[in-house]
Amino acid sequence: MKAVSRLLALFLLPLFVLACADAARAADSYPIDQAMGKPDAPVTIVEYASLTCPHCAHFDEDSLPRIKAQWIDTGKARLIFRDFPTGPVGLSLAASMVTHCAGPQRYFGVLDLLFRTQEKWIDARSPIDEIKHVVAVAGIRPDQVDACLKRQDLLNAIQARADAANKTYNIDSTPTFMIDGKIFSGDMSYDELKPKLDEAYRAATGKK
Repeated sequence: MKAVSRLLALFLLPLFVLACADAARAADSYPIDQAMGKPDAPVTIVEYASLTCPHCAHFDEDSLPRIKAQWIDTGKARLIFRDFPTGPVGLSLAASMVTHCAGPQRYFGVLDLLFRTQEKWIDARSPIDEIKHVVAVAGIRPDQVDACLKRQDLLNAIQARADAANKTYNIDSTPTFMIDGKIFSGDMSYDELKPKLDEAYRAATGKK
């Protein structure tokens, strides 16, 4: 009887560990999270970035298209983008809020648009007016931007998620990437990230 119990415990232990991992993964999610890729992709990439960060803009333009083509679109990875506002913090927060107010269908398009025009609006005499001009291409009206920037609930949610990243994972700079729980910081090229993605994929699937 003891042997059976022992075998049963050994059988249930991996299931318990998996359940705990799934629960932890579920707990580390936020209503404002935006993701691209299949929810059941074997690799999860969490990108912490700021719309006023030049290195983040460089990653968006140079590395993200390759990650999307070779990992996200192929179902091998899922990317969750999380705002981590940096200086000037007020402007970074405002730009982040506008991307969220664009809605899930337009979120990543507006995010990319703001990254690619970063130098234009961040150095403008009136950055918010320039952001309004930029996002008009996506069908977002100036009055909608004004209404968005009055949303204290959204501002609080963005700040709370960034604070949690700092307290839980010691994230204090952008861009920072979490690949299946492992953290990597800095302006990393696709070639630098690929071995880490390969390692995570092998660990998750047993495949090369």
